[in-house]
Amino acid sequence: MKTGKKVAILQSNYIPWKGYFDIINMVDEFILYDDVQYTKNDWRNRNKIATRDGLCWLSIPVVHTGKFHQKINETKVADHKWVDKHWRSIEYSYAKAEFFGMYAERIQKVYEACRMEDYLSRINYAFLQEICDILGIQTKITWSSDYQLAEGKTERLVSLVKDAGGSSYLSGPAAKDYIQEELFEEAGIQLVWMDYSGYPEYEQSFGYFEHGVSVFDLIFHKGPRAQEFMKSFGGKIYAGE
Repeated sequence: MKTGKKVAILQSNYIPWKGYFDIINMVDEFILYDDVQYTKNDWRNRNKIATRDGLCWLSIPVVHTGKFHQKINETKVADHKWVDKHWRSIEYSYAKAEFFGMYAERIQKVYEACRMEDYLSRINYAFLQEICDILGIQTKITWSSDYQLAEGKTERLVSLVKDAGGSSYLSGPAAKDYIQEELFEEAGIQLVWMDYSGYPEYEQSFGYFEHGVSVFDLIFHKGPRAQEFMKSFGGKIYAGE
């Protein structure tokens, strides 16, 4: 059995899907990788919810004109009207879900707290904290800016894991396109790939099912049983063990 500290490193997302929180829950330290370049039309500032009219994007408007190389943690919100718009959409879509009433006040308070927050990273972090608490996830969450960053895509990840005292690194599958696996092997770090297949379905509200929506969907529909529909709770917690 492989023992030691497990680390994951991901850019912050706005109200992410359940797979993101599985990664957080599968490691000992989760590093928010937000001092890298902000990318438009990505998960940093938007996510999907299920509605009676189909999937709906909730997007936080950000300032990006003329800021082609700004980092995620430098990205600012363009206006704060998004708070009311997003909450109305969530309430409209999930008000009749079984556990909406149990969590609505908690989540609405996070939206209110973000009303005057200017920085996207801080907004994402506020939601991550609240959702982790709801799901019972106690993983330590840090920022890549807490560490000295190395040059090179893979070299930087290896350095972060080493500086965090990690012996294994859990990566999302999309990183297979660029990660140099041999650099982890040379550093004595076990590289493990997250597997997003095989998630169980549950009954959603509108006659169709979609895994890739905000974790709010799972929380509002399954409440205290949400863990049963995630991979990181129960027997098969960490690939490679």
